Amino acid sequence: MPQYQAPLADYQFLLNDWFSLDSHYQSLKVTDFDFALANEVIAQGARFAEDVIAPLNRPGDEQGCTLKDGKVTTPDGFAQAYHDYIANGWNSMLGSADYDGQELPHTMAVPVHEMLHSANLSWRLTSMLTESAVLAVTKHASQALKDTYLAKLISGEWTGTMNLTEPHAGTDLALLSTKAEPQPDGSYRVTGNKIFITGGDHEWTSNIVHMVLARLPDAPAGVKGISLFLVPKFIPDSQGEPAAANAVSVGSIEHKMGIKGSPTCVMNYDGATGWLVGEPNQGLACMFTMMNDARFQVGLEGLGASEASFQGALAYARERVQSRAPQGVQNPDGKADPIIFQPDVARMLLTQKALTEGCRALAVFYAGYMDVERYGDADRKAIAGQVLGFLTPVCKGFMTDMGLESTSLGIQVFGGHGYIREWGMEQLMRDVRIAQLYEGTNGIQALDLIGRKLTRDKGQMMEATFTELSARVKAITDKTAQSQARALLDDWRATSADCLGLEASDVASAASDYLAYTAYSILGVLWYSMADAASRSENRTLASAKRKTCDFYQARILPRRDAHKVAMQAGAASVLQVSGSEFDYI
Repeated sequence: MPQYQAPLADYQFLLNDWFSLDSHYQSLKVTDFDFALANEVIAQGARFAEDVIAPLNRPGDEQGCTLKDGKVTTPDGFAQAYHDYIANGWNSMLGSADYDGQELPHTMAVPVHEMLHSANLSWRLTSMLTESAVLAVTKHASQALKDTYLAKLISGEWTGTMNLTEPHAGTDLALLSTKAEPQPDGSYRVTGNKIFITGGDHEWTSNIVHMVLARLPDAPAGVKGISLFLVPKFIPDSQGEPAAANAVSVGSIEHKMGIKGSPTCVMNYDGATGWLVGEPNQGLACMFTMMNDARFQVGLEGLGASEASFQGALAYARERVQSRAPQGVQNPDGKADPIIFQPDVARMLLTQKALTEGCRALAVFYAGYMDVERYGDADRKAIAGQVLGFLTPVCKGFMTDMGLESTSLGIQVFGGHGYIREWGMEQLMRDVRIAQLYEGTNGIQALDLIGRKLTRDKGQMMEATFTELSARVKAITDKTAQSQARALLDDWRATSADCLGLEASDVASAASDYLAYTAYSILGVLWYSMADAASRSENRTLASAKRKTCDFYQARILPRRDAHKVAMQAGAASVLQVSGSEFDYI
């Protein structure tokens, strides 16, 4: 199994040399934080991920979760690691200080979250969704609900879940049938069946707070008639402690391809007591507070898996000796050369490296605007909201597609050994595959990007994103690189603008290619910017590596965008013309 090591040097470069974290905080008038503190937080998070969480990854996959007498048990060590996690304050990093949270900037928390995903994706999922539940309660719940639940969710004393999907209603939430009946005391009786619920039950905490979408008796049809309810596993008493068991039960644990250490449950609500969060029939808008946060976090899952796979592949390629390198003998004292000197192996490793480090820069870029949305003035918050709105489906969709590609390449570098369980590479691929599916499939992310964030918005979010990326381009000191980055960005803007007049079917058929085209374009800009910043770094090895990896990205990966551009401009005809028995000749 690859021994995970957190990419501290890359984060130090990104936050200090490339992103200028101190200037970022000063511009937001956030005087309590600086790069030195961020560096210490990230270093401590790295140690926790490496020493506590990573060693549980393989055993957790082997052991999985069990359901006995209605109670779920997670793999050995998972619960204790969680107790250590919350005891050291990691769960409260982003929570409101009004409820004992630390209110750290996202630019401090996001690197730690990536490391946790790399170390053990199954373990991380429950705390990830708790953070999303915190957001929903913070933004939409009544003061009474906040006072009862928020401090315990922020600390991690209790965990949270997200309950959307039903057996007959996945992406199309208009089909949702779980019902909520009002009671004289202001509560509701929630009845229905939910599937694919991450962290639906476990032994980590004394209570679990379920955020459940359901319909009121007089609700309008479709998505306009969905409300959000907070349904605890145990109903708190007058002191806010878990008391009476609620009418919530686990139907089964899902048997999955990967993330076997994560308890993914079928949840039954049989007249369970719940409380309305937000306004009646506005549940989808409230739930999107959770979903948008979770979508970016799922993108980090792809990034984390890619980093872990790259590390394993790199270590193996340096040690595995096979054949002679075509460019000449590299290991004169041996009978063969390490496979890292084979051009095709180098190509795979550089593809992993270029995509991983490019997506990490995108994650830091995104986290910066999350900081602005938290600390900035009204005008800057408005711009940040537009940029985040546009980039959320890009981060979720592209980073998870990239995660699967990178983990597949990691297996390929190992050859047949990569397919064998003992090396741990195949687990990374199995685990990350779900990331393209949950929190909205990547096809849905693509439709959201081109259909809602671009065309329905008439290009405003795209223009805001273009403007902010343009500032990155303007800061590039190498004039040739600046010119190339500018041409790349201008082409993306013009091509995006061309999409505004497309018919609905052409928009839908272009969606996935537009998302990929957008992501490759943005990563290209970020790579030019990173290579330029690295040229001034005191770490000369890093500076050289960034420049050469940038060259590789522009020469070998960026041309993919041209193929996606051609495909997205081809129209819907070739996609829709095959129908009926033409698919299978029956």
